[in-house]
Amino acid sequence: MAAANGHIAKEIIAIRRADGESRTLAASLPHLVLEARRIAANVIHGLHGRRRAGPGENFWQYRRFISGEPAQNVDWRRSARDDHLYVREHEWEAAHTVWIWPDRSPSMAFASRQARDSKLERTLIVAFALAELLVSGGERVGIPGLMNPTASSRVIDKMAQAMLHDDAERPSLPPSFVPSALAETVVLSDFWSPIAEIRSMLAGLSGSGAHGTLVQIVDPAEETFPYSGRVEFVEPEGFGAITAGRAESWALDYTARLALHRDQIRGETNTLDWLFTTHVTDRSAAELLLFLHAGMQVSKSGVRSTTVKAGPAA
Repeated sequence: MAAANGHIAKEIIAIRRADGESRTLAASLPHLVLEARRIAANVIHGLHGRRRAGPGENFWQYRRFISGEPAQNVDWRRSARDDHLYVREHEWEAAHTVWIWPDRSPSMAFASRQARDSKLERTLIVAFALAELLVSGGERVGIPGLMNPTASSRVIDKMAQAMLHDDAERPSLPPSFVPSALAETVVLSDFWSPIAEIRSMLAGLSGSGAHGTLVQIVDPAEETFPYSGRVEFVEPEGFGAITAGRAESWALDYTARLALHRDQIRGETNTLDWLFTTHVTDRSAAELLLFLHAGMQVSKSGVRSTTVKAGPAA
């Protein structure tokens, strides 16, 4: 959502940047890369490898047997103790793939006066920093439809170069692909897409049993709707504009529809045992990075679907 009311020129520039003007993106990327590396360095200090279930020698935990699994996976000694079947899981030790998808569509260019960054800038900073953090822990990181998984120490440079040379249309949701069952996916977007499109996206990403996280990146103005008086709202992805004579009269309806949309997304992620969180761009990027790292430490059989709004920065 982009509000005119004296800021149209600024927002048009931002929309063009998000819409693929490579020279502008090339000019802004060095700053974003430096900021991402700074945040990653601060977060990574003191963090260790991610403990999680997977192929290995060390016992991790028991989990419920899932219908369709090979019967030899059942730990019969543990299962004999109650009425359920259990599988003995071992601590993950192999290289792991994390797919990170940053939404670079035109709507992500919006930035109000209260924001530290535009939604696009914050999305790229977090995507770069998360990739750096994961690769330093021995993981592989890829971008669906844009970059194959890599464990290179230059992962941020590779991501930035892939984006600079990407002249394809920039959709609001990731392309259709099916990650492996052991992979994780992180989608960073404002998620203003219709719930049917989000549901379809989730069905594809989770079809193999893979887990993931949806992060809704929003501007403070999108969160609180602070507008009043006559305001023209411009939709940056080709759906035109609409004028409110008394914008403040829209606030209650707006917040109700926002809450409904989030409840619908939450319902979809809960069903799939995925995480869903919101992040407002007047908050610290580091707190979102810490949340994502902590979420990836949770076992696949743990409670992953709780929606958490990132708390105060440390």
